Amino acid sequence: MSDIHSDKILILDFGSQYTQLIARRVRESHVYCELHPFDMELSAIKAFQPTGIILSGGPKSVYEDDAPAVAEELFELGVPVLGLCYGMQLLSRHFGGKVVPAGKREYGHAELLSQGEPGPLFDGFFSEGSSSVWMSHGDHVEAMPQGFDVVAKTNNAPVCAIQDVSRNLYGVQFHPEVNHTLQGELLLNTFVRKICGCKGQWTPGQIVADAIVKIRQQVGNDQVILGLSGGVDSSVAAALIHRAIGDQLHCVFVDNGLLRLDEGDQVMATFASNMGVKVTRVDAQQRFYSGLSGITDPEQKRKIIGNLFVDIFEEESKQIENAKWLAQGTIYPDVIESAGGKTGKAHNIKSHHNVGGLPDYMTLQLLEPLRELFKDEVRAIGEELGLPHPMVWRHPFPGPGLGVRILGEVKEEYCDILRRADAIYIDELYESGHYHKISQAFAVFLPVKSVGVMGDGRTYEYVIALRAVETKDFMTAGWYPMPYADLARISNRIINEVKGINRVTYDISSKPPATIEWE
Repeated sequence: MSDIHSDKILILDFGSQYTQLIARRVRESHVYCELHPFDMELSAIKAFQPTGIILSGGPKSVYEDDAPAVAEELFELGVPVLGLCYGMQLLSRHFGGKVVPAGKREYGHAELLSQGEPGPLFDGFFSEGSSSVWMSHGDHVEAMPQGFDVVAKTNNAPVCAIQDVSRNLYGVQFHPEVNHTLQGELLLNTFVRKICGCKGQWTPGQIVADAIVKIRQQVGNDQVILGLSGGVDSSVAAALIHRAIGDQLHCVFVDNGLLRLDEGDQVMATFASNMGVKVTRVDAQQRFYSGLSGITDPEQKRKIIGNLFVDIFEEESKQIENAKWLAQGTIYPDVIESAGGKTGKAHNIKSHHNVGGLPDYMTLQLLEPLRELFKDEVRAIGEELGLPHPMVWRHPFPGPGLGVRILGEVKEEYCDILRRADAIYIDELYESGHYHKISQAFAVFLPVKSVGVMGDGRTYEYVIALRAVETKDFMTAGWYPMPYADLARISNRIINEVKGINRVTYDISSKPPATIEWE
């Protein structure tokens, strides 16, 4: 195990919608962590050798017959434990406390009031005896567990934070992982860095150094082929692998007709001309349009696009002697959304083109150097590797490209319309200063026609929807409150400059319940 993994926080997931946020906060403290299901075997926990354990929240009640629980011996490992919400209630019940339905449920903001000595976890947490936190619970601890002290309460719940300092066991009823808890980041940082004693080695520079060693060990003298899309993930993967093995990397840029305006030329200029990376450009537009003809189901489209990419990479790899690896820019949220992540407790939302393995007939092995990383960590590594700032901070672009931003059947005509509309939208966001305030923005083509009027004549043309969201981790997202004047200008330009469009709408759906992409 490399140094950057020597300190490890184990997060056991009980089904909370915030579990991935816990992981993000731990990583922000420069400490590696992994998510696993609550019923992880004790032997596996011991083998993992956690430096600390965090128990997530969850939708169940600890007193129910089928309530999720952990191995009894977990609390005897001598490892610091922090229980959040359900995790605190589980901790309390294990040590003889009593958890009951609350007379008044708490959801949203609450004022946490300090009780007695705050203890090491709450050092600096309370300001003048209180702190604003985010609650989401219908049960509370009525009788204290043996050996624990009360640290805080609210006006509605008598026990909202507990501690047994001698055994390094802590619990809080609120959610420190969400931004609404004002001192939540401080509390989690205190737990992992001070109480668990983690040294904070999970930094961009050390991640890069560790990845280079692993890539060289994994690949040896073999050749690697990578599908370069121009997006952040594949670009950072390419730069990282090139740093590790140089000319052993062969990038294939597949011009599939589903890319943004002028993207092909930009990719070739950045990597082939400026970075000296070997890049082969494959014109496969008609091949993709033909494969997608008549297909309307989003999952089918994703699979067709993914399979065509794999076929092309396989064909190209045969032109490269000793090519044995297919590199991909898979990142952690891809894995979570596709298969419930490492916890296996999340519902499958949609398949991801990078997740799920390769077809049996394909001889290449997968190389995924970014698989452990969240998006902001990937960006930090991109900057560490010296990639251009605009490329690193470019908004995410899905692997299937415009194929999942055109609802229903994908046609070349629709792609051309959407490309031009999207380019105008992004150009206006840059000009107005909104682009870097937004986490992801793009246009969507709707295959429906509406009646309009242009030049005193009736039109019957297509609709473009604009999407812009704010998010820190891409697991949840809120729609961006675009000023009306900017929306009006963007709409006016698209309708005037893009033939085939006579109506523009703005998407004001959050995630959840919607996803960021429309398909």
